[in-house]
Amino acid sequence: MSTSDTARPATLDAASLRELIDSGRAPRLLDVRTPAEFETSHIAGSYNVPLDLLKEHREELRNHLDEDVVLICRSGARATQAEQTLAGVGLPNLKVLNGGIMAWQAANAPIKQGAPRWDLERQVRLVAGSIVLASVVGSVFVPQLKWVAGFIGAGLTFAAVTNTCAMGMMLGKLPYNRGASCDLDTIVGQLRESPGERA
Repeated sequence: MSTSDTARPATLDAASLRELIDSGRAPRLLDVRTPAEFETSHIAGSYNVPLDLLKEHREELRNHLDEDVVLICRSGARATQAEQTLAGVGLPNLKVLNGGIMAWQAANAPIKQGAPRWDLERQVRLVAGSIVLASVVGSVFVPQLKWVAGFIGAGLTFAAVTNTCAMGMMLGKLPYNRGASCDLDTIVGQLRESPGERA
């Protein structure tokens, strides 16, 4: 394991980020949640760059990120993955919002609200729980179904150990979680704007 795999990313707490924004020295804010989560609530001035798109197009995005960057997600896990991805292509000056959008809201910092939708973690809990429940109940009639529940349990354990979630990545690709602005060209066009133009 390399040191970049074990090194913790630099973080910024909600109060410090708010101070930077209020002073007019706002860093580039990249929110790596799904477009649906972003549309529900986000920090004004942030750019939505879903984690899967960021990983796939890190080289292109790196060319448009030359200033300080703060990465945001729900709690910090996806932002940490984004930090490792961008650090891997040589992008300096990366920080993760400690505690994510949940910490920002807990600090009563200003937030742009949209139509409420379920966040990705809640969707994963619903799908995984439903599969396990159906498998256990179904195993009364078809005993082999217990292995489906075991497979889901193994997947959740692996997700916790590796801090990644295959089910979350698959759910993130569903139309419910996608938005009109989650293609590379739109995101690059937004990144070309000066940060002061963002609302």
